Amino acid sequence: MRIHYDGLALPVSTKFAHALQTLLNERQTDAESVTINFRDPTYSPEAGGFHPVEIRLERQGNKWHFCYITDFAFVGSGPYGELTKDLDFDFQSGVFQNLFAVFPIEQATDMYQIWEGNFLHYWLELEAFTVSISE
Repeated sequence: MRIHYDGLALPVSTKFAHALQTLLNERQTDAESVTINFRDPTYSPEAGGFHPVEIRLERQGNKWHFCYITDFAFVGSGPYGELTKDLDFDFQSGVFQNLFAVFPIEQATDMYQIWEGNFLHYWLELEAFTVSISE
């Protein structure tokens, strides 16, 4: 099954869509929706590390469609650090949210391109994440 990424409010790249598609093809799921979690097992408020990322896809016909991509980060330090949404690209609601405000998703084009390039490097080149898929 393919991932639909043409004509979205944000410029999802072919490389990103194909990497996710390969991941899902390896899993061979027949679920109607999946949540993919990318975690750096050493990430903490004290040590830092690679932000956790969650991607939600829903099946529509014979294609997967993006629901949201959320990048989380610790806010605060030590035992007071709290994991919160750092960047949230919500394709279904048409909004982009960061730590400070909510905007129309189209205003996140530049931010999304930077985020996606970094994320692909961390995932595919540095292999910084453990990946899990839940249905």
